[in-house]
Amino acid sequence: MCPPSKQMVFRFAPSPNGLLHLGHAASALRNFEAAQRCGGRFLLRIEDIDGERCRPAFEAAILQDLAWLGLSWEQPVRRQSQHLHDYRAALDALGQRGLTYCCFCSRAEIAAKAHGRDPDNAPLYPRTCAAMSQAERRARLENGERAAVRLDMAKACAAIPEKLHWLEYYGGAFATPILADPLAWGDVLIARKDIATSYHLAVTVDDALQGVTDVVRGADLFHATSVHRLLQALLDLPAPNYHHHALLLDGGGRKLSKSLASKSLQALRAEGMTPADVRALVCGLPA
Repeated sequence: MCPPSKQMVFRFAPSPNGLLHLGHAASALRNFEAAQRCGGRFLLRIEDIDGERCRPAFEAAILQDLAWLGLSWEQPVRRQSQHLHDYRAALDALGQRGLTYCCFCSRAEIAAKAHGRDPDNAPLYPRTCAAMSQAERRARLENGERAAVRLDMAKACAAIPEKLHWLEYYGGAFATPILADPLAWGDVLIARKDIATSYHLAVTVDDALQGVTDVVRGADLFHATSVHRLLQALLDLPAPNYHHHALLLDGGGRKLSKSLASKSLQALRAEGMTPADVRALVCGLPA
């Protein structure tokens, strides 16, 4: 996926808010084996910015499951909770260019006023707070109200003169340029009310700081790449190559997920499944 002259760097980045399932195993194995094939590096990143849901016990289980599968990774492991200053610096850089604004809206308020849906089928933000005066924003913040931060998508896209694209590798050696469409996301959230970052911002900054050259992840994140490419361009960060692989589905055709209580690797191990059994299940899956 990368020029032979450049060492390839892959990563697996789970969130410790539940136990890993077969879908996680498939993604982790794809990254690990790709790194082995090309003599590259394999990194493990713990995406633990959600302090309410992430637990040390889940992180310990992740490390145990990956070691059981036969994976090894470079040390130290990057934990997002230890790098909030990196995300704060990126957020400040965007704010200094006038590309962000505070948002005080609740999810219920957004849903009530939204027109349309983003690629994740969430209500598009109706820009309620975009026209708020600086004086009102300052007064509400000084009054103790918590605010999220949104990217002013129209301004952000206007700040990038060229059309953005990324290189998508569909399981082969040849790349397909994909035109990014960040406008489809509206004024996307880049910092939450409870923490000064979001998934979109943190993952973009992390990949750049860790030197990740090739992002191999599930197809459910394909459209999010448009936001990540925009943030990379705005922050003058390198763009990795991407491969969004097919997802594992349950008997009902739904993707495996923690929210659906998909059977965990821990449970499968307790039932007698071996690492070889897992590899046999996930090897040969559609790219």
